[in-house]
Amino acid sequence: MKAAPLLQTNGGTHDHNAAAKVKMFFNKQNEYLLKVQGLLCRKTGRSMLDVFARSLTILCMAIAIVLSSISVCDGYWLFADKKIFGLWHFCTLQLDHKSECTTEITVAEVNGLYTGLVFIRITTTLAVVLAIFGLEMLITSQLCQDPNARRKWAFGSGLTLLSFSVTSLGMLIFVILLWDFITFTGFSLSFWCEFIATFLFFLSGITGLQIYSMMPSVEDSLASV
Repeated sequence: MKAAPLLQTNGGTHDHNAAAKVKMFFNKQNEYLLKVQGLLCRKTGRSMLDVFARSLTILCMAIAIVLSSISVCDGYWLFADKKIFGLWHFCTLQLDHKSECTTEITVAEVNGLYTGLVFIRITTTLAVVLAIFGLEMLITSQLCQDPNARRKWAFGSGLTLLSFSVTSLGMLIFVILLWDFITFTGFSLSFWCEFIATFLFFLSGITGLQIYSMMPSVEDSLASV
């Protein structure tokens, strides 16, 4: 007769412990969900600024690519002494204001100009290609929100800075080769388009890397919780 109350008491204790463990489990889950909800709320609060900064970076990249493409395709960068120095042609102005153009750059009689222009063509064209790939990576990182989105954004920003470096090198070589002919008013609109595109490449690349460093990944944020 004494064994029955003992079994009943043990069963009640076991049920009480199990209920306590289940309650503790749900409390921990609720606490975790509240933390995650708070994190998402904080992220949503700054999403407008984040989207604006990223969109502005992508827009500057697109404008820079268009300007650089126009400048490289046109190629006429410098007017000096009735001569037009271009990436693809060399022109001379006649008395009737008509220009005679040729692809024989050696006619300009400038030491190293032919070799230098070949190198400038390669660098400026390569810069446009790198910028296009960089822009594609930036856009893809925003359309596909996968775990590699931040890496794609960083890679696109790196390609943008590389494009800036290559373009700057080409423009610097052009200025050095034709230093004796250069005047401030002699630069053509195509040259200034390339100059502005170079500046936008630099601005977009620096801004992109800054955004990358300031925005932690979702996995890192959840791990800190």
